[in-house]
Amino acid sequence: MTKEEIRERLWVLQDKKYRDFNAMLIPGVEKERVIGVRTPQLRAMAKEIVREERLEDYLDDLDHYFYEERNLYGYVLSEIKDYDECVRRIDAFLPYVDNWGTCDLLSPKVFRRKGVKERLLKDISRWMASGKPFIVRFGIETLMRYFLDEAFDPRYLEWVAAERSEHYYVRMMVAWFFATALAKQWDAALPYMQCQALAPWTHNKTIQKALESFRITDDHKALLRTMKVR
Repeated sequence: MTKEEIRERLWVLQDKKYRDFNAMLIPGVEKERVIGVRTPQLRAMAKEIVREERLEDYLDDLDHYFYEERNLYGYVLSEIKDYDECVRRIDAFLPYVDNWGTCDLLSPKVFRRKGVKERLLKDISRWMASGKPFIVRFGIETLMRYFLDEAFDPRYLEWVAAERSEHYYVRMMVAWFFATALAKQWDAALPYMQCQALAPWTHNKTIQKALESFRITDDHKALLRTMKVR
């Protein structure tokens, strides 16, 4: 599909009510750049594009005006099967990411492979050290997604706790990471709350998100309530 054909398809799929609702949720993206296409439809289009022979031409074009065009590109990247190629393309794409919605949909399937974990950790460390808000957010989210279960190491908590960005969407990601860590690695994550290792706003936001979680027990929630910073 050419860019013109893709854009035409997106407009055909437009849901105006969804556009109006979605545009309110993504600060930083002007409403005129939002078409209003639902995620399942974008995922289906991405799979079609991946099956095409001229995928290189599509991937080489990083000029996306509409929010959905950029998201569609992110879904295509998530389908790339070669790790090195996927990371190379992600590195080229991340500077164009200007909102949490596009950032958070990036979830490359190749990252799930056990054989890439060491390389992925190095790339996560690099993304987190970039100083660019949405690249940092992507790095922390990737760490949360793939390294809080069987691949967990307590040092990952140290990495995220050391992040002191004032950017709202980075702070929210740190809180989300630690709330998830409390749900999955309670014994390792709890000391960070007890000693208030996070910035006060992030500390309280972590507790708020943990209290909203169905994966944290009532007893643990009761303890967390006593730790709020006043």
